[in-house]
Amino acid sequence: MNGSLLYLDFDGVLHHHNVMFHPLIGPYLSAAPEGAVLFQHMNVLQDLLKPYPAVQIVLSTSWVARLGLAMAKKQLHPDLRQRVIGATCRSSKDRARMSNLSRGQQVLADVHQRQPTAWLAVDDDASDWPMAYRARLVHTDKYLGLGDMQAVAALQSALMATFGAQR
Repeated sequence: MNGSLLYLDFDGVLHHHNVMFHPLIGPYLSAAPEGAVLFQHMNVLQDLLKPYPAVQIVLSTSWVARLGLAMAKKQLHPDLRQRVIGATCRSSKDRARMSNLSRGQQVLADVHQRQPTAWLAVDDDASDWPMAYRARLVHTDKYLGLGDMQAVAALQSALMATFGAQR
């Protein structure tokens, strides 16, 4: 059993959603606004999580399937990286099974396995998210991610409501 978990997507949360992967240059933003860069909103998440040192992160991003957990995790700032305890996709067998599930179903499958005492997800993909758990999803705009002040306020409020007593 785990304590407090935040399920984290990268694309559409920490940066613009339109990320492409090239075998020689790796991940890059395509058709994004001028000035947009990968992980440009990472510092926002760092700041929001500072009051909640017990919150651990589970990656729920396609970056894990593409790069593996170690490389996906390496993209994060050390403050966030040290919080990462795993991913919703743990193996190639998992990847095949999970690819048929919506992001919400992937997160819920992981929640049922890990049994956290409290959890929350932040993602730009709300499609097929089970309605019974929709309140645990902070849904971001795929273009703005945590660059949107409404999303930041929603995440801040959800963190307080979910993890506030666990500071």
